[in-house]
Amino acid sequence: MSIHPVQVVAVTGGKGGVGKTNVSINLSLALADLGRRVALLDADLGLANIDVLLGLTPKNNLADVIRGDCPLSDIILNGPGGVGVIPASSGTQSMVSLSSQEHAGLIHAFSDIGNQLDVLIIDTAAGISDTVVSFVRAAQEVLLVVCDEPSSITDAYALIKLLNRDYNMFRFRVLANMTRSVQEGQKLFNKLTQVTDRFLDVTLQYVGHIPFDESVRKAVQKQRAVYQLFPRSKASLAFKALAQKVDVWPIPSSPRGHLEFFVESLVQPAHGQN
Repeated sequence: MSIHPVQVVAVTGGKGGVGKTNVSINLSLALADLGRRVALLDADLGLANIDVLLGLTPKNNLADVIRGDCPLSDIILNGPGGVGVIPASSGTQSMVSLSSQEHAGLIHAFSDIGNQLDVLIIDTAAGISDTVVSFVRAAQEVLLVVCDEPSSITDAYALIKLLNRDYNMFRFRVLANMTRSVQEGQKLFNKLTQVTDRFLDVTLQYVGHIPFDESVRKAVQKQRAVYQLFPRSKASLAFKALAQKVDVWPIPSSPRGHLEFFVESLVQPAHGQN
């Protein structure tokens, strides 16, 4: 079993339309550019779209893994920049309402590929469903994406509140997306912390902003990642800076006592010291 440490980052936000999937894709490519072995999990199990955004055609997806038809390693697509893309299904109702056992089985299935990875990026669905919560809790880092819409701040707060109140999660990293200026990103973060500081016992860390950039829309239309298609664009340079920060986030050295990805790599070194 793998004892190789893997950094697991859940990209989430509560609200749909804040750009989580674009952040997940381009952050993955930027990390791969740093020499990291990266897998990108499409965790929007019922409305998957990473394969579409990247012009990929999966033969199988996570539904086949859950049914036991094939191992996880068989469905990984070779994405841009060498990123391994793990596709989910689209329009499959049963995938939206997985049992807790099925979630656990899916998370454990990743242990088989732990030795081939340095980073796993999880693109969660919108909202605060059990599926979203399961994947966020199983990650080591939560990257909360917000944008300049009142409902984005409200929904981000609702997600933080749920994770803090019901699951004792207290540390979140915040990324402002599609900002018009540096100041706008900081202002969005300040709005969120004003509410969390008042009502919750949590720590938020601002990790920066991705500027609004027409290149992102052009890349989406061409089913390509902006980081690949327009590497010198404002957005791509911001994703590069974000990846450099993510790359030095510390990886926990012990399990936290609940279901999480690659937990074997946290347990085994301790056993080896006996």
